[in-house]
Amino acid sequence: MRAIDHTSGRELARTVCVAESFLARLKGLLGREELPPGQGLWIKPCKSVHTFGMKFPIDVAFLDGELRVVALVTLAPNRVSGFHPKASSVLELPAGTLDPSATVVGNRIEIA
Repeated sequence: MRAIDHTSGRELARTVCVAESFLARLKGLLGREELPPGQGLWIKPCKSVHTFGMKFPIDVAFLDGELRVVALVTLAPNRVSGFHPKASSVLELPAGTLDPSATVVGNRIEIA
């Protein structure tokens, strides 16, 4: 799968893994040394994330049921995103991915 900001037309990740099971969501990116450019993790369902135990920062796009961005954050290691009640899933990307892509709240993300 890949992720594209349908509104801006820019690719966010050419390879997206999906974490849907309880164990996959629990593990997330833990244990990885990095999240390479062009890769992402789509966690669903999800309304909040953390980076405790991670060694690298990430960009996070909180998405509603129609895959519209409801919040964006960059998280350093050992931080919590906060709870986003309108979110139904989260797209985690390498830090520095979202700013150049012109992704903002309200944009629609296509994951296919």
